[in-house]
Amino acid sequence: MKTTSIDPFPAGSLPPNSLPLWRSLLYVPTNVERFIDHAHTRGADVIQLDLEDSVPPAEKERARGLVEPALARVRRGGADVVVRINRPLSLAVRDIEACVVEGVDGLAITKISGAVHLQLFDELVSELEIRRGLPQGKIKFLAMIETPQAFLKIDEILRASPRIVSASIGGEDFATACNMAPTHETLLHPKQHMIISAMAAGVMPLGFISSVADFSDMDAFRQMVRRSRTFGFMGASCIHPTQVSIVNEEYGPSTEEITWAHKVVDGYEEAKREGRASFAIDGAMIDIPVVVRAERLLARQQAIAARAASQGRL
Repeated sequence: MKTTSIDPFPAGSLPPNSLPLWRSLLYVPTNVERFIDHAHTRGADVIQLDLEDSVPPAEKERARGLVEPALARVRRGGADVVVRINRPLSLAVRDIEACVVEGVDGLAITKISGAVHLQLFDELVSELEIRRGLPQGKIKFLAMIETPQAFLKIDEILRASPRIVSASIGGEDFATACNMAPTHETLLHPKQHMIISAMAAGVMPLGFISSVADFSDMDAFRQMVRRSRTFGFMGASCIHPTQVSIVNEEYGPSTEEITWAHKVVDGYEEAKREGRASFAIDGAMIDIPVVVRAERLLARQQAIAARAASQGRL
């Protein structure tokens, strides 16, 4: 496939190959052995070892010590590994000191207060990478916006560190802090705003357009994930293994979309040879923005295929 010279991301944002391919991020309580043992079989792009909400206070210290021993086991299926750390600061610093090790790809930073919060964590992680002989910048940050104060600073937060690769709204915490119910209607505006801010900053918007607290109706869940993708979400955390395959499928292009994208890109090449920048496919007008979307879709599918090949799933 010949690609065009169009830049699919605007100035100031990152090209797709600067970001990891993280469609599904499966939460796994670090202190629960049976979940750790089976994590690599779930097919998630990322195993998200949790030190925060799924670990009770009395287990925090023990769970922290279990991160490094668990890494080789949860990576057996080819997934990347992220660790969700705690807030307050006293717990967060100890979590970071335990997690800046070979085999950890990122830290999910909870309850961010502002840009300085992330910049100080960046400084700490950089010191640890140097001290431990890890590549500089190896550990990425997932920025979790969970308070109204952070939401109002979201643009500066998402530009606070080059380590930041994603943004998300912590729906339950955010709604509680805003004194509102965590419904689709109440969270629609902040989530749309977050998506726009993430794209402007060149990072991935992660999440769903609605709550995922109820995962009993998987058909309804699939429809919600499909709808979420139309809003611009690129991946999401999964609270149960049954969600992973659906999230992987719906946050990737369908066979029909791939066929359409090839037609668009091929049609654009033909139109260029004829001195035109617009053309028609099946009665629909195609111009530059449509070509850009098609190129993004094909690039994403290539990345998905490459991940699957590296995991032996092709």
